Amino acid sequence: MEKYIGIMSGTSLDGIDAVLVATDGERVTLLARTSSAFEPTLRRRLLELAGGGAVTAREWGELDAELGQAYAAVTMQLLHESGHSAGQIRAIGCHGQTVWHQPAGPLPFSLQLGDSNRLAADTGIIAINDFRRKDMVLGGQGAPLVPAFHQRVLGGVNHVRILVNIGGIANITVLAPDQPVLGFDVGPGNMLMDIWTRRHLGQPYDKDAAFGLQGKVDATLLASLMAEPWLALPAPKSTGRELFSEGWLDARLPDDLHPADVQATLAEFTVTAIANEVDKWPAGELLVCGGGGHNPLLMRRLAAQLPGWRVDTSNSAGVDMDAMEAMAFAWLAHQTMHGMAGNLPDVTGARRPAILGAIHLPG
Repeated sequence: MEKYIGIMSGTSLDGIDAVLVATDGERVTLLARTSSAFEPTLRRRLLELAGGGAVTAREWGELDAELGQAYAAVTMQLLHESGHSAGQIRAIGCHGQTVWHQPAGPLPFSLQLGDSNRLAADTGIIAINDFRRKDMVLGGQGAPLVPAFHQRVLGGVNHVRILVNIGGIANITVLAPDQPVLGFDVGPGNMLMDIWTRRHLGQPYDKDAAFGLQGKVDATLLASLMAEPWLALPAPKSTGRELFSEGWLDARLPDDLHPADVQATLAEFTVTAIANEVDKWPAGELLVCGGGGHNPLLMRRLAAQLPGWRVDTSNSAGVDMDAMEAMAFAWLAHQTMHGMAGNLPDVTGARRPAILGAIHLPG
């Protein structure tokens, strides 16, 4: 078993997660995890950039370098907390911070910031990043990539098991007996709720759904949100802040709704977009991972909309819901280092399996 570090900072920009795992490619054991909040100014600049804000080449380069430093710092924090040295780690798999994801059009691409040359040099560990673009060159969406990991650690059951990761965006992985693994983005996860919470409470997210639980779902607003054409597109598909932005939300909001009712409706929008896809399968087990697993309103409404399903978090199946995505990129680093494919063409739509990622040596 080799040891790998996985680093993930997702669409919500709520912080950087880092994990240490031991894996042989088949088995993956979580040894340690840590997290670090974004420096507030860095977070604000990244949100502006991901929202389409103008940026100079100098600012772009500085953000890339600053993120590389932040990823190196959380790596050293993880090594210190777990009692490991750099020499014990085979490689780091670092997703990077997505600032633009464009899977459609004549020149599809996905862009993540975070200088992995700096990450490798500052930690003394091989760093692997840029996991998405090879898949896109081969005609895929470049996302989601985590279903291959879900299959590895949570597959092999004799019933339908669906994983839903509720980060900034919500995506599902379908693990069904005797069928290829499927997975795709289904719509916003926490992203729109976080935007609304920042605007009205000045807080980064709706802790324990305290804001949303005060409100009532507005059927007219929910119908307007659900009318988004992207939701009806067939898989494979992926999306991000480029579509479900603050401007997208503002264009659909009436003037007279109480803020808590808007928050409750945004939560219902997330749940309905998920449930509509899950309900296409025979009832089984729905396991939630990501930050949305801590939102009691989302969990309650998923159970209500999917009464035939057992709704729980991935913790119940033995995989930490808060570590899942970072663990996936540690495992993807293993795949890269061993010359093994990291994508699933049935999920992303790529023409073939491919070895993903760019390797950066520390020396």
